Amino acid sequence: MDRLTSMKVFAAVTRLGSFAAAAEELDISNTTCSKYIRDLETNLGARLLNRTTRQLSLTEVGSAYHKKVIDILTEIEEAEQCVSELQNEPVGTLRIMSPPSFGSFHIARAIKGYKKQYANVAIELILSDDFDNLVDRGMDLAFRVGTLEDSSVVALKISSSRLIVCASPDYLLENGTPNTPAELDKHVCLGMCHNLVFSSEWIFNIDGHEKKIEIPGKYLKSNIADALRVAAINDSGLVQLPSYMVGLDIQSNRLKPVLEKYEPNPLAINLVYAHRKHMSLKIRSFVDYMQKFFETPPYWDKWMFKEG
Repeated sequence: MDRLTSMKVFAAVTRLGSFAAAAEELDISNTTCSKYIRDLETNLGARLLNRTTRQLSLTEVGSAYHKKVIDILTEIEEAEQCVSELQNEPVGTLRIMSPPSFGSFHIARAIKGYKKQYANVAIELILSDDFDNLVDRGMDLAFRVGTLEDSSVVALKISSSRLIVCASPDYLLENGTPNTPAELDKHVCLGMCHNLVFSSEWIFNIDGHEKKIEIPGKYLKSNIADALRVAAINDSGLVQLPSYMVGLDIQSNRLKPVLEKYEPNPLAINLVYAHRKHMSLKIRSFVDYMQKFFETPPYWDKWMFKEG
């Protein structure tokens, strides 16, 4: 049995949750994929995966073994990267996770320039708000917006984003412009939902303190922020969203900011990665490029500094 290949197959099956998906990614047959796992379990004398018709899950032994396998595969990858670094050329696949809006709005834009410089690095961009188990899910890097609580990762602040209340010029022309958060009761407010729980609160800085204000969700609530952005552009009401989502719309006059003197503190945008003894050249090159790409102030907030 090829122990290393078996470990790679086991890691892929665990990460993707499917023999078929792992087989497709590794370009092997389903039968071969299953055989690698069976041989690995036979050699170890323990069942690693619970198999049902609907899903796969790790056994207690499998979970412990999986952590060791990830460590081993990471060490091997880093050893290979050391060789490539002697040639001063980043190579390999870089797996990146990002919140959906930030990834589609900005990371996809940044990757084009990165690829021009580092053509031998393949990029896999995963858009998800689920950042648990960064290493176990096979991610090299992740972008996170807001407060970080995970001490098991290295966090590097690369930019920031304002939290802005805005609406279309036509909506404000028809309904008036609120001058204080208390006046939101007279307006249509578009609300956000997190983890299928709809929030009726927006955050404001009032008298030097951040406070949550109940807002009237009269028209639309959604778990996808960009749906609220599009609704606001189409004159449906006021919305509170990060400036990385609406800053370019404000620059083009599709949206207009209001209640600016009540804005809360900016949100930090961090690039995070797992603690490692050795940072591969592909990761280091991407980190360095992102630091330069997201200048200060970020391009989505440039409208703040226009004259007039």
